[in-house]
Amino acid sequence: QVQLVESGGGLVQPGGSLRLSCAASGSIFRINSMGWYRQAPGKQRELVAKIPRGGTTNYADSVKGRFTISTDNAKNTVYLQMNSLKPEDTAVYYCNANVITPNLLGNDYWGQGTQVTVSS
Repeated sequence: QVQLVESGGGLVQPGGSLRLSCAASGSIFRINSMGWYRQAPGKQRELVAKIPRGGTTNYADSVKGRFTISTDNAKNTVYLQMNSLKPEDTAVYYCNANVITPNLLGNDYWGQGTQVTVSS
């Protein structure tokens, strides 16, 4: 079993910054990728940013130049630095990890979600 625990959400004014963290733990053989998705009320969940192991990061067009994804592989942790936040960034942000467990099976795992609200 793999658990993803997120932290760092909250309320921020437009133009402000927040940093999200997500730590993976449990039966992990290898993590293939980690990323962040978000879901606003009445909308589908969408990719925000993703970082594959040894690969190129991928960002949604709406966050390019404002958000930065990074990882600490030793800690199985992914971060999302969010700058110049806009009201349209308001959503529940979910951490995602594609994990190979010791039985060499791969699955996607999700965090519980953390609320980000951008409002004056």
